Amino acid sequence: MSTDKYNSPLSERYASKEMQFVFSPDMKFRTWRRLWIALAETEQELGLPITDEQIAELKAAKDDINYDVARAREKVVRHDVMSHVYAYGQQCPGAKGIIHLGATSCYVGDNTDVIIMREAMYIVRRKLINVMAELADFAMKYKDLPTLAFTHFQPAQPTTVGKRATLWLNELTMDLSDLDYMISQLKLLGSKGTTGTQASFLELFEGDHEKCLEADRRIAKKMGFDACFPVSGQTYSRKLDTRVLNVLSGIAQSAHKFSNDIRLLQHLKEIEEPFEKSQIGSSAMAYKRNPMRSERIASLSRYVMIDVLNPAITSATQWFERTLDDSANKRLSVPEAFLAIDGILDLYMNVVDGLVVYPKVIRQHMMNELPFMATENIMMDAVKAGGDRQELHERIREHSMAAGRVVKEEGRPNDLLERIAADPAFGMTMDQLMAVMKPENFVGRAPQQTEEFVNEVIRPILKANQDVLGMTAEINV
Repeated sequence: MSTDKYNSPLSERYASKEMQFVFSPDMKFRTWRRLWIALAETEQELGLPITDEQIAELKAAKDDINYDVARAREKVVRHDVMSHVYAYGQQCPGAKGIIHLGATSCYVGDNTDVIIMREAMYIVRRKLINVMAELADFAMKYKDLPTLAFTHFQPAQPTTVGKRATLWLNELTMDLSDLDYMISQLKLLGSKGTTGTQASFLELFEGDHEKCLEADRRIAKKMGFDACFPVSGQTYSRKLDTRVLNVLSGIAQSAHKFSNDIRLLQHLKEIEEPFEKSQIGSSAMAYKRNPMRSERIASLSRYVMIDVLNPAITSATQWFERTLDDSANKRLSVPEAFLAIDGILDLYMNVVDGLVVYPKVIRQHMMNELPFMATENIMMDAVKAGGDRQELHERIREHSMAAGRVVKEEGRPNDLLERIAADPAFGMTMDQLMAVMKPENFVGRAPQQTEEFVNEVIRPILKANQDVLGMTAEINV
């Protein structure tokens, strides 16, 4: 790591080497050369005088990029694409004259951007599915463990730990659906020319419109795509970048929600994220176990959610067939969104894999609040024994308020059950009341909902993608 200039935290701390390679110069410029080869092959196939020897020469040098020549040339001409055309031509003197024939800079630039985004989306997809697999296992493991549910972060009707995990998991299924749809929608720019009219190719093919159409079809196929955009200006519509980053923003939203819940649960001491043996939680307070990984998920997620505004504004402000105020922004906003999401999913996977659940604390919290939640059941049992519902409802309300004051103002245990047992209007003993106090009686269909969701929705997804399962996440710090 260089210590005398800025280093991106996304590279140094958060993103995986795999994702960093996708946005590396090597990936970019090798893809440029693959596109130049695809263009030359297509033009040869459609009748232009390009020889097999020229194409073979291009293929022989496609991965041996002479960066020094390209950098030196760019200082002279101030144009990155033409600098690399020149450098490629130095290595392929026999093919020099046909490199980039008929194309504009966007032929390599924009097509490469789409190819790179697709590769990055495949990485995101693999990691997302592995997070879902980890969450599914966690949900099933704790599907029957009752826990307090919260509305407004106030104790509410109980759920189970596993059912709560399905809420996180359900949002990821939405994200996966969006991601798969967006991958299916990706198209290349193709060979559209300076304003999208294919005028240069129409001239090359001597007015043959069908060959212009066929050129796009063949280039798409050679690069592994089904099609090119049917119309464009000089560039593909920058709305594509917005749509892609919207999907990443959705994943960030889901991850942020999960991380917030874990941080709150860690405060309650019910569930903790993994904490390593030598990890330091605080420089001042040695006893602390801060949820730093979940906090980092939240932090990076906010970055991605805000970053999506960049392509949105860029898309909205493009002029006619092309302006160049997108370029510098795209170089930052698109790669950084993917690098950040990559780090987020690694953290998400790492946290879920190491979650620590404390059932006794969960039960203690449950039992402190359960008497309030059991009042409806208690009242119904008392009515069945001959009591008056309206009278009993008012008595329970009074006892609940009094018990609440004892807890909040005096710091003593909840004595609601004792108050009810002492009230002859209910005609119930303490043993009878305690028989009602079983947490599992108050979770409704939470265990069954968890099983149904995991088995009917998640397992089929995992089965269809079993070839990408088994990933583990390594975080740098």
